[in-house]
Amino acid sequence: MNLNNLEMSETRVVAGETLVELGKTNEKIVVLGGDLSKSTHANKFAAAYPDRFFDFGPAEQNMVSVAAGLASSGKIPIVSTFAVFGSSRPYDQIRVGVSQSNLDVKIIVTHAGLITGQDGVSAQSIEDIAIMNALPNFNIIVPTDSVETKSAIKYAINTKGPFYIRLSRPATPIIHKNENFQFGKSELIKNGTDVTIIACGIMVIAALHAANNLEKKGISCRILNMPTIKPIDTNSILNAAKETNAIVTAEEHFINGGLSSIVAHTLSQHIPTPLECVAINQYAESGSAEELLKKYHLTDSDIEKAVEKVISRKIK
Repeated sequence: MNLNNLEMSETRVVAGETLVELGKTNEKIVVLGGDLSKSTHANKFAAAYPDRFFDFGPAEQNMVSVAAGLASSGKIPIVSTFAVFGSSRPYDQIRVGVSQSNLDVKIIVTHAGLITGQDGVSAQSIEDIAIMNALPNFNIIVPTDSVETKSAIKYAINTKGPFYIRLSRPATPIIHKNENFQFGKSELIKNGTDVTIIACGIMVIAALHAANNLEKKGISCRILNMPTIKPIDTNSILNAAKETNAIVTAEEHFINGGLSSIVAHTLSQHIPTPLECVAINQYAESGSAEELLKKYHLTDSDIEKAVEKVISRKIK
């Protein structure tokens, strides 16, 4: 894979287009927007199927409650908004109305993580995976690129139960040629023997760059793309621990409650293994995506340092 000439695409754009495509053949699909439909591209669904689109304005608690009611009535409601407004603001409604009832509600959010950028700290959702991970019955998917996004949305809509799908704002590199998303399974992006990097979302491409640089130093990295955060692919984590004896996780999320925590929990239960985590440790501020990723240590260079550190800790 030539990492320098990858096509770029916005996952949020593809999400909007995918909902329109699925809406043609499935009249049960309805979309609920939160005053941000132009940004999330849910407005495409609104234009195609105005009778099945509902705009709630800045009233996310109501939006989730109505989504629960629609699901109870046999519809497949899609809640579309920014990650900060789709996870923390309507938390009680998600907990009681969706999770406890195990309803068929799909929360598809955009503008997640640090790379929301100039919108500032209040719009940077870095705790959302932890919030949703704490809720029984919810499935969590963090696609790597637009191709995986399309495949994941198709799967979620065609599968009963609540889903949380986390997407980005800016264009990101496309690393997949085909729609090969498998729910609950990791994807082996690169094989290696010295260490395993487990990454999700935009950090997968950073892991690939890091692995290429480390290969020049004689370090062989296995890379697992982990698009399904919940339920996690326990077997692939344990196999990686057995075969490489060292793990690095990489996520654009707060270090507690997300991929790092889930992997650490899995390893501690089964195979205690040296682990280093590349993740966010504090709230950030306004800035470009590139500036923020560098300042808060979410670059390929930071993954390289984590790999070298964890290898030094390997159990001989």
